[in-house]
Amino acid sequence: MPPPRLAARAVIVVQDRLLLVNAYADAASTLWCAPGGGVETGSSLPDNLIREVHEETGLTIRVGPPCLINEFHAPGTGFHQVEVFFRCTLITGTLSDDWQDPERIVTRRQWVTQAEMESLRFKPDSLVHVAFRRGMGYDPLEEIVGP
Repeated sequence: MPPPRLAARAVIVVQDRLLLVNAYADAASTLWCAPGGGVETGSSLPDNLIREVHEETGLTIRVGPPCLINEFHAPGTGFHQVEVFFRCTLITGTLSDDWQDPERIVTRRQWVTQAEMESLRFKPDSLVHVAFRRGMGYDPLEEIVGP
């Protein structure tokens, strides 16, 4: 079985709105998550996160302290990912429907309020609590949900 994959994700809140991106490339998917992705060997978590957020959104960020650790897995395949979420600050950029993720995974981006998140499917489960409150969170081994 392969070792767990490591990923970094950004919690970016501007004017009481959290930035979310589509979790799956499938346009029919209704699952949302924080921007970010897999860590490249030899690069720090913050450097990876700055790169991933820019690739997925076109935004430039400053990475702050960690605020959430999430684990998820797919029991059927053995896939296991550990994600470290960081509080981030927007430095420059605005969201655009014309922006293209080079990996073509992220095709939709949106700023959402805490109230709007009540009607969305998102992962991890504690993201809304961590984003709109202070403190640190930990979600142990959530099962991956499909598109």
